[in-house]
Amino acid sequence: MTLSEIAAGIEVTAEQHDRGAAVVDDTGVELAERARPHAASLPCTPAAVATLVEAYTAGASVGDAAREAAVAPMTAAKALHRCGVAGVCPLAPTRRDVVRDWLAGRITRDEAVALAGGDEAAVALTVYIETHDPIPEIADAVTSATAVEPGSDALGGSVETPDELR
Repeated sequence: MTLSEIAAGIEVTAEQHDRGAAVVDDTGVELAERARPHAASLPCTPAAVATLVEAYTAGASVGDAAREAAVAPMTAAKALHRCGVAGVCPLAPTRRDVVRDWLAGRITRDEAVALAGGDEAAVALTVYIETHDPIPEIADAVTSATAVEPGSDALGGSVETPDELR
């Protein structure tokens, strides 16, 4: 029996609707829109968060990014941390341990400030960083938005080619 014999007498009684591919990719959504559902957990508005991340990842300092977003530098550092941006903690790892010891009740606040270098603002920001995790949905958006495209010259010609090393 051939395929044509098997198919003889079969007729189409309904049409199939082409619904296309399901799309769940929202990488085109602006950071401010992604941050909006988490506005209550952020130290500033979603629009300010988007401005901060854009300025900071473009190379601006936390202070410059804060001025651009019209927020205080401390607020900017907190927001950047909540967005998963690394490098905004002002204390080195061993000094962060001192802050953790204070948070755990092993030392007094005065001891923590003194051992961390005596900078009240740095200790306050570190306490915030130690007690508030980045918001995963926003951190993922920031990571994907700032990721280097495959095949791009991420170093911008700042490294010599092997031929130039000879």
